[in-house]
This record gives sequence, structure tokens and C-alpha cells, in this order.
Amino acid sequence: MNLDLRIPMGLMFMIVGLIMGLFGFFTRGSAIYERSSGLNINLIWGLVMLAFGLMMFLLGRASDKRAAAEPIEGTNRPLGGHGHGMGH
Repeated sequence: MNLDLRIPMGLMFMIVGLIMGLFGFFTRGSAIYERSSGLNINLIWGLVMLAFGLMMFLLGRASDKRAAAEPIEGTNRPLGGHGHGMGH
């Protein structure tokens, strides 16, 4: 199995970004943002983390699909192809 690290990392960032973004969305206009000059830091960084996680996840998926389509060195079969039994 050849799992690209960007897939679980992207999922982690997407989940944390979604939680943080939702918290920022539901607490907008709250007094907790007075310390940050009125900026809703939770919403801003939640969206940034969500976008970064989505980018990492999609890059990892694209890399896995490309690796599965490339033939194994010395053969003409793709890496994820069938026919691993004898006589094939």
C-alpha cells in the first residue's frame, strides 16, 4: 500500500478548519473578538485551514491516481492493475 501523507493530513486540516470556521461563524459579533481588533480570527483561520486541507487532500488523491495509472517498472501493467496470479 502506498498512501500519500497529504490525504490524511488534508482530512485533518479540513476537519479542524471546519470546526474552527463554524465556531467563528456562530460567534461573530461576540465580545471575544475585541482583543483581536474586532477581527473574527476563528472564522478567518478556519477558512484558511479548510482551504489548505482541501488542497492537500486533492493533491494527494491526484498523486495516488497518477501512480496507479503508471506501469510497474519492467512490465506494461499499471501498479493497481489485476492479474497477479500465475500464468498472466
